[in-house]
Amino acid sequence: MEWGEVTRAVAAARSVAMSLGLPADDARVLHNSNKVVLRLLPCDVVARVAVVGQEVAAFEVELAQGLAKIGGPVGPVEPSAGARVFVRDGFAVTLWTYHAPATSHLSPAAYAAALERLHTGLRTIDMPGPRFTDRITEAQEVVADPDRSPQLADADRVFLGGTLADLRRAIAARDAGEQLLHGEPHPGNVLNTNQGPLFIDWETCCRGPVEFDLAHVPAAVCAHYPGADQGLLEECRQLVIAMVAAWRWERGDQFPDGMRFGQELLRVLRQGPPWPTLDTVTRPMDGREKSPQVS
Repeated sequence: MEWGEVTRAVAAARSVAMSLGLPADDARVLHNSNKVVLRLLPCDVVARVAVVGQEVAAFEVELAQGLAKIGGPVGPVEPSAGARVFVRDGFAVTLWTYHAPATSHLSPAAYAAALERLHTGLRTIDMPGPRFTDRITEAQEVVADPDRSPQLADADRVFLGGTLADLRRAIAARDAGEQLLHGEPHPGNVLNTNQGPLFIDWETCCRGPVEFDLAHVPAAVCAHYPGADQGLLEECRQLVIAMVAAWRWERGDQFPDGMRFGQELLRVLRQGPPWPTLDTVTRPMDGREKSPQVS
């Protein structure tokens, strides 16, 4: 969000919290992209705020509630807010329990075990969700439309569009089993807490093979996840790189220094296999460790 929107989003979140009797004199921005994530103080509640119509807040809350009921490794909704989405000043606001980060590093084995538990829990949740191929379609539409990706060179447009189409066919030909997935269970969407790893941010939830989720996590985590199809995992890793590359070239993309990342991802795609995990591509470019640290 632009700074003016962030200011309004903060005011909306504070208004919601105070209407529930939660003191929210201060708000600290934890994350800002298409939505803003805030830590409200002194009530110590997390607020997720998005422009109405550009979010799936009701779906996220319902899914998180369902997973919490069966003991899934999920960041829970703030009890005083209930399973509600609040609308203020054109923003959809949801409130979540804040968990302080653990002091120890998150081990790949613990990360993989939590992801396996998450997938087991998601198989019991009876909720509709888009297929992962819908996200491929979104990426293809960005690449195909010069008005949506005006700075993408013609040769890169042809290459990236062809890569996405080829991967779509190759993965479909495997006819792998599909289930409800997180959609982007990368380290940025995992809280390393004293209660263990907890997954957050459900707006990318979709149906697909578990290898699509695994393609978003570090390789050391995949090594501890049982039963993955390695060939499919490699194709999904390439697919994730190609989709993220497409989104970095979209007009209005709010990812910091996005086109530089887009150029690097195109270079990686042209270099060919073995396909790296996304964290190994982005970490050297942004100059900081991802959170939580996995070691």
